[in-house]
Amino acid sequence: MSTTLDLVATIKKELKAAQMTYADLAAALGMAESSVKRMLAKGDMSLTRVDEICRALKIDFAELARRVADAQPLLKEMTAEQERAVVADKKLLLVAICVLSQWTLEQMTAAYRLTEAECVKYLAQLDRIGIIELRPLNRYRLKLAKTFRWRPHGPVMNYFREHALLDYFAGGFDGGGEGLMLVHGSVSRALAPVFLERLQRVAQDFAQQHQTDQKLAQKDREGYTLVLAMRSWEFEAFSMLRR
Repeated sequence: MSTTLDLVATIKKELKAAQMTYADLAAALGMAESSVKRMLAKGDMSLTRVDEICRALKIDFAELARRVADAQPLLKEMTAEQERAVVADKKLLLVAICVLSQWTLEQMTAAYRLTEAECVKYLAQLDRIGIIELRPLNRYRLKLAKTFRWRPHGPVMNYFREHALLDYFAGGFDGGGEGLMLVHGSVSRALAPVFLERLQRVAQDFAQQHQTDQKLAQKDREGYTLVLAMRSWEFEAFSMLRR
């Protein structure tokens, strides 16, 4: 939720970007510089005054509001309640996965048996849950950080463990661009986080490439799911044989 402090911080940022001083803004508003400083310090200003500030900055109110929203902290993890809401409806979960991949409404309705009305309804739900900020013309801003992940033992991961894990690993992994590697070994506990960081970089590279390749035609793209994992683990059948 945006606050007055967020609005003031954005105004100050816009002043700096426009290379305007408090004195410049005061002159544009017909106020004393000390009054402008006091107004911004207290965050006490009417909508009319905010509109005057926008005119001085040469931006409209809608753009200022959008920049305030864009400056909000991004979610690294959802609450259990948010995740439960997502998995409560399969179509909502589908749309949630699509927005994580930055799909447009047009792409969703073209790829899945979803009407435009259904998509809009689910986008509105994701907006209420806090995953996206729904914007005009059914565009949206994702409110999740690049480091976002589902809760390790939360409703969404539990759903995929129950309904998708076996289906995923049942594949042969022998198609073009496919592969499955299982490597076991004992390494220094101090080095284990280093390997995990490398895996995270691979995941980020994959996600970034997905964004870059959205400009390609559909025929030149293929949907892949990348699973990266590392944990202290031994196959149960082996651990039962340990002395």
